[in-house]
Amino acid sequence: MASAILRDELRCSICLSVFKDPVMLRCGHNFCRVCIDGVLDTQDESGIYSCPECRKRFQQRPAPMRNINLHNVAERFLVTQPEQAEITGICCTYCVDSAVPAVRSCLHCEASLCDKHLRAHSKSPEHVLSEPRTSLEKRKCSVHKKVLEYYCTEDTSFICVSCSLAGEHRGHRVEMLDEASEMKKRNLRNVLQKLMTKREETEERVRSVEERRRKTQEKAAGEAERVTALFTDIRRRLDDLEKRVLSEISRQEKEETLSLSTLIQQLEIKKNKLSRKMRHIEELCNMADPLTVLQEPDSGDPEEGGGDEDTGGHDRQLHDVDNLDVAVISDTFHTLCDIISGIRVFGEGPADILLDVNTAGKNLLISDDLKTATKTEEMQNRPETAERFQGYYPQVMGSRRFSSGRHYWDVEISRSGRWSVGMCYPSIDRRGDQSYIGDNNKSWCMERCNNQYLVIHDWKEIQLPDNISSDRFRICLDYEAGQLSFYELCDPIRHLHTFTATFTEPLHAALCLGEGSVKILGGGSSIF
Repeated sequence: MASAILRDELRCSICLSVFKDPVMLRCGHNFCRVCIDGVLDTQDESGIYSCPECRKRFQQRPAPMRNINLHNVAERFLVTQPEQAEITGICCTYCVDSAVPAVRSCLHCEASLCDKHLRAHSKSPEHVLSEPRTSLEKRKCSVHKKVLEYYCTEDTSFICVSCSLAGEHRGHRVEMLDEASEMKKRNLRNVLQKLMTKREETEERVRSVEERRRKTQEKAAGEAERVTALFTDIRRRLDDLEKRVLSEISRQEKEETLSLSTLIQQLEIKKNKLSRKMRHIEELCNMADPLTVLQEPDSGDPEEGGGDEDTGGHDRQLHDVDNLDVAVISDTFHTLCDIISGIRVFGEGPADILLDVNTAGKNLLISDDLKTATKTEEMQNRPETAERFQGYYPQVMGSRRFSSGRHYWDVEISRSGRWSVGMCYPSIDRRGDQSYIGDNNKSWCMERCNNQYLVIHDWKEIQLPDNISSDRFRICLDYEAGQLSFYELCDPIRHLHTFTATFTEPLHAALCLGEGSVKILGGGSSIF
């Protein structure tokens, strides 16, 4: 177990073998000299040097320093690694009395050697030593029975010296196994470096995607919280409205019930009087004495109003009785419509609404982020083009066009004074009085002029309530439904007006300023 741990500590992270001529970088990590040189050679092409282990970057190519202590430990381990036999199960060929682990195999002798027999083994060049192996035949030529020392690059096969000089590989390009191995290792290191680069790119992409996932979760949580608060407010407002309406209905019911109860009492009294008169008249009709009948005073005809002065009053009171007043219920439905029209939920759209400088009037300053327009007395140096607005009041259009779907954009007005915000067709005139938004049939706007708020389309003005106090407004477009709505961004949001039209062209945001500035706060597309 300890030997296995030691072997892992002595393993180069590039070639995954025990260190051979180990060197150390400034970051403290060790590699085989050949391995790290191959990696640095590859990094020379990009000019970026980094440690393959910890990714520490170096401005210049690092100079590896030889680690003598680690070199001695690795050499000693390679000579006396008894655990290799424990792992492979290979024992010394010459230790017949006991199973002694082999530390090397001789390809020439086709025998495995323990540490004791290795020291007494021949050191001549033909005795090639390798890691302990079970089948040494695979390391010899099947034709000449000699050690495989060369690699034929044309046939991609391993050959012995006889194959190269007199065999079927004579005249072929051959390389020493070590040279061919080093060449392949260089190629593998190049592949490894590319894989490392791709892995770093993949890791960076994973981090980016995880960040996007985190932001998506945070955004979804925020939207869910906002929608929950919105519907909580709606339920509260509906509950208050329901209580008011039910209270009004109950009040009217009590008043009407009291009035009808009084009338019933009066009618009962009248009925009793009529019953008494009827019984008296019946008694007179049954009398036999004519003198008594004639002496009785005339009671009069009830149909002519005689004999009962309250009859006319009761009839008038009866006709005045009416059903419950349903006006309060009608007003409730109007209030519900106002609530519903103001609760459409929007989310952020795929892109912000930006101002198109190519359409901006010369006395209109556009911010660098293309979201703020400011009236200025200093004329801007812009070429006169067919798409640029000309006129006393500077105007500008948004660059984004809307030809479908439901969208919104919010604005903040920095100062009082005359201004207009709305939407227009791209075919709107760019010069003359007919070019101002609202003053033609190709634009719709909300305007503030002389401390009054108006909505305008095709010169037709509709005055809005005077109690508008916010400087922030929302413009909502439902293209398919043909609706363009304006809201005051207060708490709660307040619906001001909705235009209804059949849109025949794409729509652009549009601004017109008499003074001050207008800032676009954001935009989006509707969720439902």
